[in-house]
Amino acid sequence: MIAGAAAILILIILAAMHVYWAAGGKAGKGAAIPTLDVRPVLKPTALTTLMVAAVLSAMAAVLAVRIGWLSLPAIPGLSGLVRVGAWLIAAAFALRAIGDFRYVGFFKRVRESRFARLDTFAYSPLCTLLALLIGFSAIA
Repeated sequence: MIAGAAAILILIILAAMHVYWAAGGKAGKGAAIPTLDVRPVLKPTALTTLMVAAVLSAMAAVLAVRIGWLSLPAIPGLSGLVRVGAWLIAAAFALRAIGDFRYVGFFKRVRESRFARLDTFAYSPLCTLLALLIGFSAIA
């Protein structure tokens, strides 16, 4: 339960950061987007940034159900679906940590940008931690 609670807290903080950026906040935004030769590789809109916040919040909700903080109706198979959902979330963060072999993850090729350095020392390790915490929650 501690692992799930920690993961939920991290996911909520990340969702809140995305809402802040979608609302026009600038702090940290420049370091959150991969770049190539000083040019952003992605140009997320406010809507896509809000969608990321919604997905992160949904992930937190699935974990809250998994660790017993939230309950769902007693529908046959629903608890199994939540367990599978937790495993899929853990897998998504593990894959993010591994990366796309170009701009993000431990095995990226582009390593000279501010984002790349932060990705190596903060973002990818955080994704690894989330994958482990969520994986522990899926087992329990």
